[in-house]
Amino acid sequence: MKKNEQFPKEAMRVLKETSRTFYIPITFLKSDLKHSVASAYLVMRAIDEIEDHELISNDTKYELLMQVSELFKQPFTEEAYLRIIEPVKEQLPEVSLRLYDWVQACPEGSRPMMMEISSEMAFGMAKWAKKNWQVQTKEDLDDYTYYVAGVVGVYLSRLWYWSYGQETDLDLAIGFGRGLQAVNILRNQKEDSEERGVSFVPDGWSRDDLFAYAEDNLKKADAYIATLSEKSTVMFCRLPLEFAHKSLKAMKKGQEKMSRAEVEQTVNEVKMEVDSK
Repeated sequence: MKKNEQFPKEAMRVLKETSRTFYIPITFLKSDLKHSVASAYLVMRAIDEIEDHELISNDTKYELLMQVSELFKQPFTEEAYLRIIEPVKEQLPEVSLRLYDWVQACPEGSRPMMMEISSEMAFGMAKWAKKNWQVQTKEDLDDYTYYVAGVVGVYLSRLWYWSYGQETDLDLAIGFGRGLQAVNILRNQKEDSEERGVSFVPDGWSRDDLFAYAEDNLKKADAYIATLSEKSTVMFCRLPLEFAHKSLKAMKKGQEKMSRAEVEQTVNEVKMEVDSK
């Protein structure tokens, strides 16, 4: 993919294949924001696939992600990126192999913001890979959830200001990201412990404590969305937040996740709610 005009069809295909639940809210956004968010999601998913890869050692992940973090601070070339991932390229999925394409797809006006945030995310992922994701304190949990999700809230806030002058509270924006990530941690807690040997739960915390952490941050997310004035961004933010709230309720009842029918119902409810305002 060499030209931005190829972005919508090609990148949206990969986005839909990678995460349908994130693909849906992105389609609500107007074009400049849609392209900026979709390309950033693919860039961040590309580095996340490196962090999560089961066959790549933590030391190698650290080295790769630190190099990618530095590359984001420079003129990002395909040749330089391919040199970095050469040792593991046969193991990586399409979204990671094509990271350069996603960088190029990002609108020029928002690309510097995306590069800065992606560099910060890659740095944080590298740091936590080296620690084998062993969270021991609430401060550790805050640090981890900031790098893997809170920075996304920061990026979105910068985008809203860039696109239509919306000013937002960054603490609430970070809470938005942390809340969504905390729900993911709860959903994957058993798998992370038994299959990966990692724990994102601070020492001495019960599962109820983790639920409380998620709920506290989702309250910040609710407050964050209440400050938004652009209808398309409200719809974009509201949908994953509703998914998070309902997933939390489902897990408290002992269910693993929302049903497909519940997902579809939630999409319709959010559309009706926003349209009525």
